[in-house]
Order: sequence, then structure tokens, then C-alpha cells
Amino acid sequence: MKNGYTSDHDFQNVIFSDQPLQTGEYENCIFRNCSFEYADLSDFSLTDCEFIGCNLSMAKLLKTAFRTVVFKECKMFGLQFNDCNGFGLSFTFDGCALNNAVFYNTSVKKTVFRNSKLIETDFAECDLSNSVFKNCDLSGAIFDRTNLEKADFQNFLQLFHRSSLKQA
Repeated sequence: MKNGYTSDHDFQNVIFSDQPLQTGEYENCIFRNCSFEYADLSDFSLTDCEFIGCNLSMAKLLKTAFRTVVFKECKMFGLQFNDCNGFGLSFTFDGCALNNAVFYNTSVKKTVFRNSKLIETDFAECDLSNSVFKNCDLSGAIFDRTNLEKADFQNFLQLFHRSSLKQA
């Protein structure tokens, strides 16, 4: 597929398994109530984009670049964020379901997780320094050798093992 560039576009109610999104760069785009379930988003570059009410469960994220991306009220089961392009990796999650997602060995400093479910999510060996977890369900989440320096866990209680908890 040809790589393209799209900016300032509003995608609404599109099922991308029926109508695949063209591989390329997307900047300042909004995706509303779209389905990316099992979609291949490998090698996509998404900058300053917003996903609202979308289903991205089990999407393939090999070398996907998320740069200042906001996810609101999205279903995101089983996503492998550890496969993403790590350069400039930056996102915010608000009201999302990220159950069984994998952030293993990623650097996602200053990430905000608000009102989200992160059940059995793998944060092992991840750098979450200065991140915020506000009103999140982290039941069964893995924080093995995770850097949680200055992380803010508001309205949450969990026992952490083998993680850096300085000033958390």
C-alpha cells in the first residue's frame, strides 16, 4: 500500500476492517466511533490525533508511532504497545479499557491514565516516571522492575514488588 499524508480530517463511524486506512502519516486527525479491531496499523505515524469512542482491540502496532495522541472512551484490549516506535511515544488515556495491554520495556514517561481499566496490563520493566493513574482499575497489573518515580496513583491502592517507587 502507498504511504500517504492526511491532516485535519475527521473520520466518523468507519469500520477499518471493511475499509482499511491507508498506511501513512496522520496529523491533527480525529477518529470518532471507528473500529480498528484486529486492524494492521504497522508503520503508521499518528501525531496530535484524537481517538474518541473507538475500538482498537487487538490492532497490530508494529513500528506504529503515537506522538501526542489522546484516547477517550476507547476499547483497547490486548494492544502490544511494546511493538510501537519508541521515538516520541506519547499518549493520554481517559475512560479507556486497556485490559491485557502490554507496555513491557517501554518508556512512557508522563503518561496520563484517567478513569481507565488496566486489568492485567503488563508494565514490567517500563519507565512510567511522572505518570498519573487517576481513578484507574489496575487489578492484576504487572509492575515488575518498573520505574514509578514520582508517579501519581490517585484513588488507588496496590502492592508493588521490585519497582522503583521513589517519591511515588
